[in-house]
Amino acid sequence: MVARLIDEDPEGAYAYSKIALRLASRVAAVREAAGFAAYANQKYSEALAEFRAARRMTGNVDLWPVMADCERGLGRPEKALDMAGAPEVHKLDKAGQVEMRLVAAGARRDMGQLDAAIVTLQSPELASNSVQPWTARLRYAYADALLAAGREDEAREWFAKAVESDKDGSTDASDRLAELDGVEFVDALVEHEDDVEVEVEVATEAEAEDEIEADTDIEVGTEDDDEDDDDFDIVEAEQTKPVVEADDDDDAPRG
Repeated sequence: MVARLIDEDPEGAYAYSKIALRLASRVAAVREAAGFAAYANQKYSEALAEFRAARRMTGNVDLWPVMADCERGLGRPEKALDMAGAPEVHKLDKAGQVEMRLVAAGARRDMGQLDAAIVTLQSPELASNSVQPWTARLRYAYADALLAAGREDEAREWFAKAVESDKDGSTDASDRLAELDGVEFVDALVEHEDDVEVEVEVATEAEAEDEIEADTDIEVGTEDDDEDDDDFDIVEAEQTKPVVEADDDDDAPRG
């Protein structure tokens, strides 16, 4: 349930993780799930504690980058940089090493070291033309760092490259690129709904005016109108008098 809800309902995922901790706090997967649920809710101190517990249970270093990012979240970018240079990083797979590079660049930016952040992201993975699961995020981070440093033309180029590699929409690179190009998106559905509401209001006012006019015509009249109504009632009454028909007997005259 944590995995199912963490993206769309992080608070719900966090609630499930607390229940899981009460039931099986000695299971490493439970501690790891609780860490990610806390991380998604920006509870970095709690997340770091759960990640450390999971790492002690398994001896695995896969959580090292996210643990370093928790240090950033706690306002300790220097600690995150120390972790980026630790021996554990060399034990990470390629995806983990790229993630660690992203965290380190973020820590540099937290410290106001924009040029150092850009250099940190410059790597063989960034220069590669092959698209990997981490490619879009790496290119996006590089473009964002360039833009923060005032290098807008280069930033636009790398945002475009991020769009090319972002097949599943994991970043908002397309929006950032459009923003740099001066393109403004308008939600046509919202405008249409507003127009419909206005039309309904106008129609309601028109109907109300018609009803008022109709009521006025009924209430306001003249004596001549009343007399005409009486004459009409007399004529109508005469027209509706019953007609007496002769019995259909043999002795009745015909013709």
